Amino acid sequence: MNEPAPEPSVTRVGDIAFDDAVRLLSAHGLQLHHVAAGAPIPGSYWGEPEAGIIASDVYVRDDTPVHSMLHEACHLIVLPPERRALVHTDATDSVPEEDATCYLQIVLAGQLPGVGSAQLMADMDAWGYTYRLGSTRAWFEHDAEDARAWLVERGLLVG
Repeated sequence: MNEPAPEPSVTRVGDIAFDDAVRLLSAHGLQLHHVAAGAPIPGSYWGEPEAGIIASDVYVRDDTPVHSMLHEACHLIVLPPERRALVHTDATDSVPEEDATCYLQIVLAGQLPGVGSAQLMADMDAWGYTYRLGSTRAWFEHDAEDARAWLVERGLLVG
């Protein structure tokens, strides 16, 4: 019998102060909800332990990777309010939105105590995010100008 490979060691919601994450997401008009251990996560596209999204709500458990919480939250942040209100589970409808989401999650990790952008990028690599240049950091630093410009153009980042 083949047992499933263990999940990579990454920073989990239970490793950080939940109130810090609540404050960060609420600054962007989102509500963060804590789901009990072992309970299904509403709106989770990939299934547990990945974060879930429904409208302006983000759902996580203690075992949810922080990168997943931020990624799903950023999907909502990049959407205009009228589209955000319609989201249930899947928020992306374009490559530019996906790229902007990945970029913004790294930026927001830098504002989250106990995480930081460098740790989040390492966690993204460990989890299996893939980029042309071979790592999240290389993409962020050398190949993400279009994602950054997309965010600046929409007032989500300062130029």
